[in-house]
Amino acid sequence: MNVKDELKTIICELSYEEREVTLVSGRKSNFYFDGKQTTLHARGGLLVGQAFWNEVKKFGGSIDGVGGLTLGADPIATATSIAAQLEGFNVHAFIIRKEPKGHGTGQWLEGRKNLPPGSRVVIVEDVTTTGGSSIKAVERAEEEGLEVAGIVTLVDREEGAREAIEGAGRVLRTVFTKSEVIG
Repeated sequence: MNVKDELKTIICELSYEEREVTLVSGRKSNFYFDGKQTTLHARGGLLVGQAFWNEVKKFGGSIDGVGGLTLGADPIATATSIAAQLEGFNVHAFIIRKEPKGHGTGQWLEGRKNLPPGSRVVIVEDVTTTGGSSIKAVERAEEEGLEVAGIVTLVDREEGAREAIEGAGRVLRTVFTKSEVIG
């Protein structure tokens, strides 16, 4: 079984649920993708790293880092960084805080010393719905002096994220769309 097929099986088993939920966007939905159940699973995390690294490479040119808004992006960034390193590439993970650190340096971005201003990075997400979180992560990364090549998500719910992200002049790559996972 290839990486994507095995990863899809894990997502279906661990991350997909049919139940009433309120999404970050405030929208109601009758299904839910809990990406962290897959990204924090031992085998799932490994496959996520490999799948994301395969997508990151498609941006072309040198990529210095991968990261996004905490908490969903944290295991993805680390797994992708490790997958890249196993192929001989130094692609550092970083985390964007939801609020600046309340003590010490007061920084928004963790992993800063690995990514000097001008570093080319990719924003990673576990699930995209409207694209708002992805766009927020891009803005914060750029405020920190990073050059954002694009965004990669594990699952695009196909509810406007692509249109919003591309409408903002950004590139969205997906490991899976909702249709690919559940039909």
